Amino acid sequence: MDTPPEEDFDRLVGLTSRLFNVPIVLVSLLDRDRQFFKANVGFDVCGTSREVSFCAHAIVCDDILFIPDAIKDSRFSSNPLVLGPPFIRFYAGRPLATRTGEKIGTICLIGTKPRKVFTAEDRKNLTDLSVLVMDRMEVRRLEYVRTISQARFENIAATSPDAIVCSNAGAKITFWNRSAERLFGYTADEAIDQSSEIIVPDSCRAIYNSKLDHLRKGEQMELADRTIELSGRRKDGSEFPAEFSLSTWQEGNTTSFGAIVRDITERRQSEERLFRLASIDALTDLPNRPAWRECLDKTMAAEKPVTVLLLNLDGFKTVNDTLGHSAGDSILRDVAARLTAVCGMAITIARLGGDEFAALLPGNDERQAKAVAGLLVSAISEPYDFAGQRCEVGASIGLALGPQHGARPEELLGAADLALYRAKAAGRGRHELFEPELRQVAVARREFERELRLAFENGEFELFYQPQVSTVDRRLMGAEALMRWNHPQRGLLSPVSFMGVLSQKPSAAAVGEWVLRTSCRQAAEWRAVVPDFRMSVNLFEAQFRSGRLLTSVREVLEESGLPPAALELEIVENILLQNDSTTSQLLQDLRALGVGLAFDDYGTGFASLSLLKRYPVTRLKIDRSFVGDVNTNLKDAAVVNAVLYLARSFGMDVIAEGVETEAQLDFLKQHNCAEAQGYLFGKPLPANEFKEKFVATGTA
Repeated sequence: MDTPPEEDFDRLVGLTSRLFNVPIVLVSLLDRDRQFFKANVGFDVCGTSREVSFCAHAIVCDDILFIPDAIKDSRFSSNPLVLGPPFIRFYAGRPLATRTGEKIGTICLIGTKPRKVFTAEDRKNLTDLSVLVMDRMEVRRLEYVRTISQARFENIAATSPDAIVCSNAGAKITFWNRSAERLFGYTADEAIDQSSEIIVPDSCRAIYNSKLDHLRKGEQMELADRTIELSGRRKDGSEFPAEFSLSTWQEGNTTSFGAIVRDITERRQSEERLFRLASIDALTDLPNRPAWRECLDKTMAAEKPVTVLLLNLDGFKTVNDTLGHSAGDSILRDVAARLTAVCGMAITIARLGGDEFAALLPGNDERQAKAVAGLLVSAISEPYDFAGQRCEVGASIGLALGPQHGARPEELLGAADLALYRAKAAGRGRHELFEPELRQVAVARREFERELRLAFENGEFELFYQPQVSTVDRRLMGAEALMRWNHPQRGLLSPVSFMGVLSQKPSAAAVGEWVLRTSCRQAAEWRAVVPDFRMSVNLFEAQFRSGRLLTSVREVLEESGLPPAALELEIVENILLQNDSTTSQLLQDLRALGVGLAFDDYGTGFASLSLLKRYPVTRLKIDRSFVGDVNTNLKDAAVVNAVLYLARSFGMDVIAEGVETEAQLDFLKQHNCAEAQGYLFGKPLPANEFKEKFVATGTA
């Protein structure tokens, strides 16, 4: 208790943090009223009271105490370490027990997020680590043993699990315990009075003789009071890895020395196994992301010219979705093999995670880098076989040369990542070399994203409304709410200039809720003049993922007083194509509220008839791309007629978008399309102008 930090223990908790990917790891020793942290990472305190200690619960267990979510565990839900820093949610602790069974503390893993699963492999790894910690504790105990009297020392040494060997100034062995007999193979009678060099391998003999000469001259042993790892030699001549704790003491006018020796073969194997788990990707046997980064850092620190190659698989998700993860894993292993075969000259090849790989190549020759990338694209695009089924995936590759594209690892990786982004955007199945303008574009994009984030915070978004009318008499039926951005410098921007970026940002769900709330309040006001007025609102995909959409719709309808039938939510194809039970149930619940569900741009994507059967859609929107040439293009006319027929067959309403001419309107009338919207009736307008032009008259 209360001893200062030590490197061995700090290294173990650091390794444990990386191995289990947790922010906090503690080696905790428990006293009557408190716990003391012998080593810790991620929790910068030296201890806590025992009363709030999770480890006080773990220490009474015979195995590992695993708490998936402390908030949901009645024992810990009100614990100050759960409700306050470090905000513990996940905990796994293994008691630290001495060889005689006393439990003195724990080694524990702590996470700030719940963790549902703690596998058998995790349990084995944590158990191995607890053994390593206790090995270190045992070494400290034995070091303490050396400070007691010789008689007590001999009594304890006789029962020590470690070999203890003592020698006099002439290097003759004077003490040899039972563990030394078991470890080295010599009995005490055989070893006493022999030279201590009988346990020294030939490879260490020169060092041994040199240190012995220093001792004979009265000089201090440099390695005294330290624990070092060397090889030991048995009676049969075999060698083994051993840990030697060396010490010297004065007996009269002469110097004696001793060694506590432990066979660390099993520990070496455990350490190598843990190191492998922490640095090697288990699926492909390639180095993982941390090992890759360490190699890149060292190589660039040596100022060597290098090429970074980032590779991402094209079409891999389709294989996983259609054939299962076993097929995906098989392909990843094959990709690793092909990558290794093509890049035999690589400094290192790694799997960074998912379907992303990397290679670090020596040299920075542009022609050679492109040649290797071309070979890789071809090699990885060759078909794969899984259980007799043919699978095809491609590869997109980004290349960056060091130091010209980046003198620091972060810069070079960023350059390769930008090149990879361009390769995927340009059609995939290709490789691209970084160019400086890519970084300029990325900087501009980040600035645009920053402006977009501030736009919502500063209230720069505005809603415009486009009328939706009856094709028979142009009577106003409703409006579609459309976003505009009043940019401080560039003026009024249409959705096409920002919606693609906005829909991918974390704020998308909040922006979508603002649109819903604002447009419903406006619709409720206009229904006082146009009783059957209906508001159509486009939904972001992020609103479906937020978990708040149903609640938001309920709240908005209640706050605004708008009848559910007066609200129509427009859904794009990619939301319906998710085909998951959560989305289906959400749409069913929305329809149960009484709101309409419109399928936007039907016919432009891959939507099938099964979607119309599966989901409670109430209206189909015919895309403007079919309406524009409906009077001159027989195929467009056929598509419009087909959508109208489908809608009638499924009992759905229809509205046509993009109507700009009387001829288009006449076609829609003739084929019984009940509603339309487009520039023929009016462009999107701010609320006050829309009210004056359309709501006041009730027509368009």
